[in-house]
Amino acid sequence: MTAPVSASHKGVPQSVCWNFKLLAHHDLAGYGGMGEGMAIQMAKDGRRIIWLAHESAPKNFTAVDVSDPRSPKIVVQTELPEAYMRSNSLELVGDVMAVAYQTRKPGQKGAGFELFDIAVPENPRSIAFVDASGPGSRGVHQLWFCDGEFVHMSAGAPDFTPTHPLDDQFYRVFDVRDPVRPAEVGRWWLPGTRVGDDAPPPARHRPPLLDSGFRAHNTNVYPQRPNRCYLGYIDAGMFVLDISDKARPRPICQWDNSPPYHGFTHTVVPMFARGLWIVTDESVVDDAADWPKAIWIVDARDEGRPVPIATCPMPPVEAYKSRGGRYGAHNIHENTPSPYAWHSEDVVIGTFFNGGLRAYDIRNAYRPEEVGAFVPPAPARSPVGAIQLNDCFVDERKIVYTVDRLSGGLYILEMDF
Repeated sequence: MTAPVSASHKGVPQSVCWNFKLLAHHDLAGYGGMGEGMAIQMAKDGRRIIWLAHESAPKNFTAVDVSDPRSPKIVVQTELPEAYMRSNSLELVGDVMAVAYQTRKPGQKGAGFELFDIAVPENPRSIAFVDASGPGSRGVHQLWFCDGEFVHMSAGAPDFTPTHPLDDQFYRVFDVRDPVRPAEVGRWWLPGTRVGDDAPPPARHRPPLLDSGFRAHNTNVYPQRPNRCYLGYIDAGMFVLDISDKARPRPICQWDNSPPYHGFTHTVVPMFARGLWIVTDESVVDDAADWPKAIWIVDARDEGRPVPIATCPMPPVEAYKSRGGRYGAHNIHENTPSPYAWHSEDVVIGTFFNGGLRAYDIRNAYRPEEVGAFVPPAPARSPVGAIQLNDCFVDERKIVYTVDRLSGGLYILEMDF
Protein backbone atom coordinates (compact mmCIF):
# COMPACT_ATOMS: atom_id res chain seq x y z
CA MET A 1 0.00 0.00 0.00
CA THR A 2 1.27 3.47 -0.88
CA ALA A 3 1.27 6.22 1.72
CA PRO A 4 -0.60 9.45 0.85
CA VAL A 5 1.72 11.95 -0.79
CA SER A 6 1.40 15.51 -1.94
CA ALA A 7 3.80 15.30 -4.86
CA SER A 8 5.73 12.89 -7.04
CA HIS A 9 8.91 13.06 -9.05
CA LYS A 10 8.86 11.63 -12.56
CA GLY A 11 5.87 9.51 -11.57
CA VAL A 12 7.43 8.02 -8.42
CA PRO A 13 5.90 9.20 -5.10
CA GLN A 14 8.10 11.19 -2.73
CA SER A 15 7.22 8.78 0.10
CA VAL A 16 6.25 5.14 -0.23
CA CYS A 17 5.19 2.40 2.18
CA TRP A 18 4.37 -0.71 0.17
CA ASN A 19 4.19 -4.11 1.87
CA PHE A 20 5.81 -2.64 4.99
CA LYS A 21 3.99 -1.13 7.96
CA LEU A 22 5.68 1.68 9.90
CA LEU A 23 5.42 0.89 13.61
CA ALA A 24 7.56 3.68 15.06
CA HIS A 25 10.12 6.35 14.30
CA HIS A 26 12.66 7.70 16.84
CA ASP A 27 14.97 10.65 16.15
CA LEU A 28 17.42 9.43 18.84
CA ALA A 29 17.31 12.68 20.82
CA GLY A 30 18.31 14.73 17.80
CA TYR A 31 21.43 12.65 17.04
CA GLY A 32 19.98 10.64 14.16
CA GLY A 33 23.01 10.30 11.88
CA MET A 34 23.54 6.56 12.00
CA GLY A 35 26.20 4.19 10.69
CA GLU A 36 26.23 0.51 9.72
CA GLY A 37 26.28 -1.20 13.12
CA MET A 38 23.01 -2.76 14.37
CA ALA A 39 22.73 -5.67 16.81
CA ILE A 40 20.12 -7.08 19.20
CA GLN A 41 20.77 -7.95 22.85
CA MET A 42 18.38 -9.76 25.14
CA ALA A 43 19.15 -8.18 28.51
CA LYS A 44 19.07 -10.23 31.69
CA ASP A 45 15.85 -8.51 32.76
CA GLY A 46 14.12 -9.60 29.56
CA ARG A 47 14.33 -6.35 27.62
CA ARG A 48 15.08 -6.50 23.90
CA ILE A 49 17.66 -3.82 23.12
CA ILE A 50 19.01 -2.77 19.75
CA TRP A 51 22.48 -1.22 19.77
CA LEU A 52 23.22 1.28 17.02
CA ALA A 53 26.54 2.79 15.88
CA HIS A 54 26.62 6.44 14.85
CA GLU A 55 27.98 7.61 11.52
CA SER A 56 29.96 10.46 13.03
CA ALA A 57 30.70 12.39 16.22
CA PRO A 58 29.67 13.49 18.76
CA LYS A 59 27.85 10.24 19.61
CA ASN A 60 29.47 6.82 19.76
CA PHE A 61 26.59 4.37 20.11
CA THR A 62 22.95 4.38 21.23
CA ALA A 63 20.94 1.58 22.82
CA VAL A 64 17.18 1.53 22.31
CA ASP A 65 14.67 -0.68 24.14
CA VAL A 66 12.51 -2.21 21.39
CA SER A 67 10.71 -4.80 23.51
CA ASP A 68 7.56 -3.09 22.25
CA PRO A 69 8.54 -2.11 18.70
CA ARG A 70 5.73 0.46 18.66
CA SER A 71 7.22 2.31 21.63
CA PRO A 72 11.04 2.47 21.39
CA LYS A 73 12.89 4.09 24.30
CA ILE A 74 16.50 5.22 24.53
CA VAL A 75 18.41 3.26 27.17
CA VAL A 76 21.83 4.92 26.83
CA GLN A 77 23.67 7.18 24.42
CA THR A 78 27.43 7.58 24.65
CA GLU A 79 30.00 10.12 23.47
CA LEU A 80 33.09 9.77 21.31
CA PRO A 81 36.27 11.14 22.86
CA GLU A 82 37.22 13.18 19.77
CA ALA A 83 35.27 15.10 17.15
CA TYR A 84 37.36 13.55 14.36
CA MET A 85 36.28 9.98 15.25
CA ARG A 86 33.41 7.79 14.09
CA SER A 87 32.23 4.43 15.37
CA ASN A 88 30.10 3.32 12.34
CA SER A 89 30.19 -0.45 13.11
CA LEU A 90 29.41 -2.68 16.08
CA GLU A 91 28.48 -6.30 16.82
CA LEU A 92 27.74 -8.20 20.01
CA VAL A 93 27.63 -11.68 21.44
CA GLY A 94 25.74 -12.09 24.70
CA ASP A 95 26.80 -9.19 26.89
CA VAL A 96 30.06 -8.35 25.09
CA MET A 97 30.01 -5.74 22.33
CA ALA A 98 32.77 -4.80 19.90
CA VAL A 99 32.82 -1.23 18.51
CA ALA A 100 34.94 0.06 15.60
CA TYR A 101 36.72 3.43 15.70
CA GLN A 102 37.90 5.22 12.58
CA THR A 103 39.55 8.63 12.48
CA ARG A 104 39.14 11.27 9.80
CA LYS A 105 42.83 11.32 8.88
CA PRO A 106 45.74 8.88 9.19
CA GLY A 107 47.87 9.44 12.25
CA GLN A 108 45.09 10.68 14.53
CA LYS A 109 44.82 8.97 17.91
CA GLY A 110 41.89 6.82 19.02
CA ALA A 111 41.74 4.59 15.94
CA GLY A 112 41.07 0.93 16.68
CA PHE A 113 38.32 -1.07 18.37
CA GLU A 114 36.94 -1.43 21.87
CA LEU A 115 35.20 -4.24 23.74
CA PHE A 116 32.42 -3.37 26.17
CA ASP A 117 30.60 -5.27 28.90
CA ILE A 118 26.93 -4.38 28.34
CA ALA A 119 25.43 -6.69 30.99
CA VAL A 120 23.94 -3.53 32.49
CA PRO A 121 22.83 -1.75 29.32
CA GLU A 122 22.51 1.62 31.07
CA ASN A 123 26.18 1.43 32.04
CA PRO A 124 28.42 0.05 29.24
CA ARG A 125 31.82 -0.76 30.74
CA SER A 126 35.03 -0.82 28.72
CA ILE A 127 36.84 -4.16 28.82
CA ALA A 128 39.70 -3.49 26.41
CA PHE A 129 40.79 -1.08 23.70
CA VAL A 130 43.02 -2.13 20.80
CA ASP A 131 44.95 0.79 19.34
CA ALA A 132 45.30 0.71 15.55
CA SER A 133 46.59 4.28 15.27
CA GLY A 134 49.61 4.91 13.10
CA PRO A 135 51.08 7.18 10.44
CA GLY A 136 49.21 5.38 7.65
CA SER A 137 46.15 4.22 9.61
CA ARG A 138 42.65 5.56 10.15
CA GLY A 139 41.79 2.54 12.28
CA VAL A 140 38.79 0.23 11.95
CA HIS A 141 35.91 0.87 9.57
CA GLN A 142 33.89 -2.33 9.98
CA LEU A 143 33.98 -5.34 12.24
CA TRP A 144 32.28 -8.73 12.52
CA PHE A 145 31.92 -10.41 15.92
CA CYS A 146 29.42 -13.26 16.02
CA ASP A 147 30.98 -16.32 17.66
CA GLY A 148 32.26 -14.78 20.89
CA GLU A 149 35.82 -15.81 19.99
CA PHE A 150 37.16 -13.78 17.06
CA VAL A 151 36.67 -10.24 15.78
CA HIS A 152 37.17 -9.90 12.03
CA MET A 153 37.63 -6.38 10.69
CA SER A 154 38.65 -3.99 7.96
CA ALA A 155 41.40 -2.01 9.62
CA GLY A 156 44.64 -0.16 9.36
CA ALA A 157 47.63 -0.86 11.59
CA PRO A 158 50.59 1.11 12.96
CA ASP A 159 53.03 -1.20 11.15
CA PHE A 160 51.27 -1.06 7.75
CA THR A 161 52.28 1.62 5.25
CA PRO A 162 49.95 1.65 2.22
CA THR A 163 51.35 2.28 -1.25
CA HIS A 164 48.42 4.69 -1.76
CA PRO A 165 46.55 6.51 1.04
CA LEU A 166 43.21 5.10 -0.16
CA ASP A 167 44.48 1.53 0.38
CA ASP A 168 44.96 1.83 4.13
CA GLN A 169 42.52 -0.80 5.49
CA PHE A 170 42.88 -4.56 5.12
CA TYR A 171 41.58 -7.76 6.71
CA ARG A 172 42.64 -8.37 10.31
CA VAL A 173 41.39 -10.96 12.82
CA PHE A 174 41.75 -10.84 16.61
CA ASP A 175 41.31 -13.58 19.19
CA VAL A 176 39.11 -12.20 21.99
CA ARG A 177 38.48 -15.39 23.94
CA ASP A 178 40.27 -13.56 26.74
CA PRO A 179 38.44 -10.25 26.20
CA VAL A 180 40.78 -8.34 28.49
CA ARG A 181 43.71 -9.21 26.20
CA PRO A 182 42.69 -9.24 22.53
CA ALA A 183 45.47 -10.63 20.33
CA GLU A 184 45.89 -10.33 16.57
CA VAL A 185 46.15 -13.77 15.00
CA GLY A 186 46.12 -13.02 11.28
CA ARG A 187 45.89 -10.50 8.47
CA TRP A 188 45.59 -10.34 4.69
CA TRP A 189 45.83 -7.50 2.20
CA LEU A 190 45.66 -7.21 -1.57
CA PRO A 191 49.24 -7.74 -2.81
CA GLY A 192 50.81 -4.49 -3.93
CA THR A 193 48.90 -2.26 -1.52
CA ARG A 194 51.64 -2.30 1.15
CA VAL A 195 55.00 -0.63 0.84
CA GLY A 196 57.58 -3.40 0.53
CA ASP A 197 55.35 -5.90 -1.29
CA ASP A 198 56.87 -7.91 -4.11
CA ALA A 199 53.77 -7.31 -6.25
CA PRO A 200 53.31 -3.96 -8.01
CA PRO A 201 50.54 -1.63 -6.81
CA PRO A 202 47.18 -2.31 -8.49
CA ALA A 203 46.17 -0.05 -11.38
CA ARG A 204 44.03 2.83 -10.15
CA HIS A 205 40.55 3.46 -11.44
CA ARG A 206 40.68 6.30 -13.94
CA PRO A 207 37.98 8.85 -14.89
CA PRO A 208 35.13 8.54 -15.51
CA LEU A 209 35.40 5.79 -12.87
CA LEU A 210 35.92 6.81 -9.26
CA ASP A 211 39.14 5.87 -7.47
CA SER A 212 37.79 4.78 -4.07
CA GLY A 213 40.71 2.60 -3.04
CA PHE A 214 41.77 -1.03 -2.82
CA ARG A 215 40.88 -1.79 0.77
CA ALA A 216 38.67 -4.07 2.83
CA HIS A 217 35.10 -3.38 3.79
CA ASN A 218 32.77 -6.07 5.19
CA THR A 219 34.44 -9.15 6.65
CA ASN A 220 31.61 -11.67 7.11
CA VAL A 221 32.23 -15.13 8.62
CA TYR A 222 29.41 -17.64 9.22
CA PRO A 223 29.14 -20.81 11.31
CA GLN A 224 28.07 -22.83 8.25
CA ARG A 225 31.58 -22.24 6.82
CA PRO A 226 33.76 -20.98 9.70
CA ASN A 227 36.88 -21.44 7.55
CA ARG A 228 35.70 -18.80 5.03
CA CYS A 229 35.68 -15.01 5.15
CA TYR A 230 33.39 -13.29 2.64
CA LEU A 231 35.26 -10.09 2.02
CA GLY A 232 34.18 -6.92 0.22
CA TYR A 233 37.25 -5.08 -1.06
CA ILE A 234 35.97 -1.77 -2.51
CA ASP A 235 37.60 -1.27 -5.94
CA ALA A 236 39.03 -4.80 -6.03
CA GLY A 237 35.58 -6.39 -5.91
CA MET A 238 35.05 -9.29 -3.52
CA PHE A 239 37.20 -12.14 -2.27
CA VAL A 240 36.57 -15.38 -0.46
CA LEU A 241 39.40 -16.10 1.96
CA ASP A 242 40.30 -19.51 3.34
CA ILE A 243 40.83 -18.76 7.04
CA SER A 244 41.13 -22.34 8.26
CA ASP A 245 44.61 -21.21 9.35
CA LYS A 246 43.87 -17.73 10.65
CA ALA A 247 47.56 -16.91 10.76
CA ARG A 248 47.75 -17.35 6.99
CA PRO A 249 44.52 -16.33 5.23
CA ARG A 250 44.54 -17.39 1.60
CA PRO A 251 42.33 -16.08 -1.23
CA ILE A 252 40.25 -18.71 -3.00
CA CYS A 253 38.61 -16.46 -5.56
CA GLN A 254 37.98 -12.88 -6.60
CA TRP A 255 34.97 -11.43 -8.39
CA ASP A 256 35.37 -7.84 -9.56
CA ASN A 257 32.95 -5.82 -11.68
CA SER A 258 35.08 -2.65 -11.89
CA PRO A 259 35.88 -1.61 -14.48
CA PRO A 260 33.51 -1.15 -16.24
CA TYR A 261 31.43 -0.41 -13.11
CA HIS A 262 32.46 2.13 -10.47
CA GLY A 263 33.31 -0.47 -7.84
CA PHE A 264 33.07 0.05 -4.07
CA THR A 265 32.08 -3.54 -3.35
CA HIS A 266 30.64 -3.46 0.17
CA THR A 267 28.95 -6.63 1.41
CA VAL A 268 28.99 -10.33 0.51
CA VAL A 269 26.25 -12.51 2.03
CA PRO A 270 26.37 -16.22 1.18
CA MET A 271 23.14 -18.19 0.73
CA PHE A 272 24.63 -21.56 1.63
CA ALA A 273 21.71 -23.85 0.81
CA ARG A 274 21.29 -22.27 -2.61
CA GLY A 275 24.88 -21.81 -3.74
CA LEU A 276 24.46 -18.04 -4.12
CA TRP A 277 26.24 -14.91 -2.97
CA ILE A 278 24.42 -11.61 -2.59
CA VAL A 279 26.88 -8.79 -3.27
CA THR A 280 26.29 -5.06 -2.86
CA ASP A 281 28.16 -2.10 -4.33
CA GLU A 282 27.80 1.10 -2.29
CA SER A 283 26.77 4.42 -3.79
CA VAL A 284 29.25 6.96 -2.41
CA VAL A 285 28.50 10.23 -4.23
CA ASP A 286 25.41 12.40 -4.53
CA ASP A 287 23.02 12.67 -7.46
CA ALA A 288 23.71 9.09 -8.60
CA ALA A 289 26.98 10.19 -10.18
CA ASP A 290 28.31 6.65 -9.66
CA TRP A 291 25.23 4.91 -11.05
CA PRO A 292 24.54 2.02 -11.28
CA LYS A 293 25.10 0.72 -7.74
CA ALA A 294 23.27 -2.57 -7.50
CA ILE A 295 22.59 -5.68 -5.46
CA TRP A 296 24.10 -8.53 -7.46
CA ILE A 297 23.10 -12.19 -7.42
CA VAL A 298 26.15 -14.41 -7.99
CA ASP A 299 26.11 -18.13 -8.73
CA ALA A 300 28.64 -19.58 -6.27
CA ARG A 301 28.11 -23.31 -6.65
CA ASP A 302 31.77 -23.50 -7.60
CA GLU A 303 33.30 -21.03 -5.15
CA GLY A 304 36.42 -20.78 -7.24
CA ARG A 305 34.45 -19.60 -10.27
CA PRO A 306 31.68 -17.16 -9.30
CA VAL A 307 29.29 -16.08 -12.06
CA PRO A 308 26.94 -13.07 -11.83
CA ILE A 309 23.44 -14.04 -12.95
CA ALA A 310 21.15 -11.11 -12.04
CA THR A 311 20.75 -7.79 -10.26
CA CYS A 312 17.82 -6.78 -8.10
CA PRO A 313 15.54 -4.35 -9.96
CA MET A 314 15.30 -0.73 -8.89
CA PRO A 315 13.12 2.23 -9.87
CA PRO A 316 14.63 4.32 -12.67
CA VAL A 317 17.58 6.48 -11.71
CA GLU A 318 15.93 9.49 -13.36
CA ALA A 319 13.26 9.42 -10.65
CA TYR A 320 15.75 9.58 -7.76
CA LYS A 321 19.05 11.12 -8.80
CA SER A 322 17.92 14.71 -8.22
CA ARG A 323 16.05 14.16 -4.96
CA GLY A 324 19.07 14.95 -2.79
CA GLY A 325 22.01 12.96 -1.48
CA ARG A 326 22.97 9.48 -2.63
CA TYR A 327 20.85 7.02 -4.61
CA GLY A 328 21.92 3.43 -5.07
CA ALA A 329 22.62 0.27 -3.11
CA HIS A 330 24.44 0.19 0.21
CA ASN A 331 23.95 -2.62 2.70
CA ILE A 332 21.58 -5.55 3.15
CA HIS A 333 20.32 -7.61 6.06
CA GLU A 334 23.28 -9.97 6.49
CA ASN A 335 21.68 -13.09 8.01
CA THR A 336 23.81 -12.41 11.06
CA PRO A 337 24.39 -15.66 12.99
CA SER A 338 22.49 -14.51 16.06
CA PRO A 339 19.45 -16.16 17.65
CA TYR A 340 17.80 -12.75 17.50
CA ALA A 341 18.27 -12.24 13.75
CA TRP A 342 15.90 -13.33 10.98
CA HIS A 343 17.41 -15.66 8.41
CA SER A 344 16.17 -16.06 4.86
CA GLU A 345 17.63 -17.33 1.59
CA ASP A 346 14.48 -16.35 -0.34
CA VAL A 347 14.16 -12.64 0.50
CA VAL A 348 16.78 -9.89 0.37
CA ILE A 349 16.19 -6.60 2.17
CA GLY A 350 18.53 -3.66 1.57
CA THR A 351 18.97 0.09 1.78
CA PHE A 352 19.28 2.50 -1.13
CA PHE A 353 19.82 5.91 0.54
CA ASN A 354 17.19 8.26 -0.94
CA GLY A 355 15.60 5.20 -2.59
CA GLY A 356 14.73 3.97 0.89
CA LEU A 357 14.43 0.34 1.91
CA ARG A 358 13.71 -2.35 -0.70
CA ALA A 359 12.70 -6.01 -0.39
CA TYR A 360 13.22 -8.63 -3.11
CA ASP A 361 11.92 -12.14 -3.64
CA ILE A 362 14.88 -14.10 -5.05
CA ARG A 363 13.34 -17.57 -5.16
CA ASN A 364 13.97 -17.37 -8.89
CA ALA A 365 17.55 -16.15 -8.66
CA TYR A 366 17.61 -15.27 -12.35
CA ARG A 367 14.58 -12.98 -12.01
CA PRO A 368 14.49 -11.23 -8.62
CA GLU A 369 11.22 -9.38 -8.00
CA GLU A 370 10.64 -6.35 -5.80
CA VAL A 371 8.03 -7.16 -3.13
CA GLY A 372 8.23 -4.18 -0.79
CA ALA A 373 9.49 -0.62 -0.46
CA PHE A 374 9.70 1.99 2.27
CA VAL A 375 10.73 5.55 1.43
CA PRO A 376 9.91 7.95 4.28
CA PRO A 377 9.70 11.72 3.87
CA ALA A 378 12.86 13.78 4.28
CA PRO A 379 13.84 14.11 7.95
CA ALA A 380 13.28 17.57 9.36
CA ARG A 381 17.00 18.32 9.76
CA SER A 382 18.26 16.60 6.63
CA PRO A 383 21.06 18.65 5.03
CA VAL A 384 20.26 17.12 1.62
CA GLY A 385 16.48 17.35 1.77
CA ALA A 386 15.91 13.61 1.36
CA ILE A 387 15.99 10.39 3.33
CA GLN A 388 19.35 8.56 3.29
CA LEU A 389 18.58 5.08 4.64
CA ASN A 390 21.95 3.59 5.47
CA ASP A 391 21.56 0.15 7.00
CA CYS A 392 18.96 -2.41 8.03
CA PHE A 393 18.52 -5.32 10.41
CA VAL A 394 15.64 -7.78 10.77
CA ASP A 395 15.04 -9.57 14.06
CA GLU A 396 13.66 -13.08 14.46
CA ARG A 397 10.15 -11.62 14.93
CA LYS A 398 10.43 -10.21 11.37
CA ILE A 399 10.57 -6.69 12.76
CA VAL A 400 12.68 -4.52 10.46
CA TYR A 401 14.96 -1.74 11.73
CA THR A 402 16.47 0.80 9.38
CA VAL A 403 18.41 4.01 10.03
CA ASP A 404 19.11 7.29 8.29
CA ARG A 405 22.72 8.26 7.59
CA LEU A 406 22.41 11.99 8.27
CA SER A 407 19.68 12.94 10.72
CA GLY A 408 16.54 10.80 10.63
CA GLY A 409 17.36 8.24 13.31
CA LEU A 410 15.61 4.88 13.65
CA TYR A 411 12.58 3.56 11.72
CA ILE A 412 10.86 0.35 12.89
CA LEU A 413 8.74 -1.60 10.42
CA GLU A 414 6.70 -4.74 10.08
CA MET A 415 6.73 -6.90 6.95
CA ASP A 416 3.45 -7.27 5.04
CA PHE A 417 4.73 -9.86 2.58
